[in-house]
Amino acid sequence: MAQVVRFHTTGGPEVLVMEDAEVGQPGPGEVRIRHGAVGCNFADTYFRSGYYPVQPPCGIGVEGAGTVEAVGEGVTSVAVGDRVSYNGGPLGAYATERVMPAAPLLKLPGNVSFETAAASTMRGLTAVYWLMKADPRLKAGDTVLLHAAAGGVGLLAIQVARLLGIRVIGTVSSEEKAEKARAMGCDEIIFYRREDVPARVRELTGGEGVQTVFDSVGKDTFEGSLKSLRRRGVLVGCGTASGPFPPIDAMQLVLQGSVYFTRPAFADYFADPAERAEMAQFWFDHLSAGRIRVEIGARYSLDQCVQAHRDLEAGKTIGSSVFVL
Repeated sequence: MAQVVRFHTTGGPEVLVMEDAEVGQPGPGEVRIRHGAVGCNFADTYFRSGYYPVQPPCGIGVEGAGTVEAVGEGVTSVAVGDRVSYNGGPLGAYATERVMPAAPLLKLPGNVSFETAAASTMRGLTAVYWLMKADPRLKAGDTVLLHAAAGGVGLLAIQVARLLGIRVIGTVSSEEKAEKARAMGCDEIIFYRREDVPARVRELTGGEGVQTVFDSVGKDTFEGSLKSLRRRGVLVGCGTASGPFPPIDAMQLVLQGSVYFTRPAFADYFADPAERAEMAQFWFDHLSAGRIRVEIGARYSLDQCVQAHRDLEAGKTIGSSVFVL
């Protein structure tokens, strides 16, 4: 019998409930995994609220790390006893144990803990595809603007950028968050609540603007993000913490300097097995070697799931949040 978190209707954090559930045996192409830790991501709130379409009742969570306890017919990529992590597959990671497809599983290096893996598999691979794939023109020596630089993905993206030779201007809301971002290597800080972000970006780039903006905030920052781009720059709309991005006016992109807008999804950048293997190897090689540090800002038990979502949506968290089992 496993403990699982489910919701029977979409809504606020209070719709999340703990339940007992039979796990069962894996079928063809599936595994049974016992979690050591589970990722708590802002994207989880989109499923719970109904912003991402789901059909309740259902589980929640897409990221976890643990030990393979059983494998179904045809599974050759992992074996019983393997330490693994994953991002993707059906909702249901908020659980002590689950059956799931084997396809998303990634074998963990021996020195990467379950907590570290659960705090960084989605966020780390997200940071990698943002910086390596989302803007094909982005290269060493370029400057990017990174909103929410002290968030779970932000702190990892700063470190990936440094490995790739990319300069980062990060936006934060407080001195505490600025300190965290600087500690990870953020080159410049903008306090978005008291500074004019596009004006400061122009000051910090000699009037040119940045090649790429990674905007995980959405509605509240969209206009400023566009105005921070250099000619033919790219706005990567990678999150909507403040609400959805507004409709795009094509002429607005022209007037800003023939800039581009993209709204990428993790699944589309990891659908190709070769690309997936390339980015996963990049991430876990650097993580295992100690060249990337994962900041776990909050740890919860599964029965604290309601509070965890409240903290996420209130912007109280710094770094990654995990459920420790």
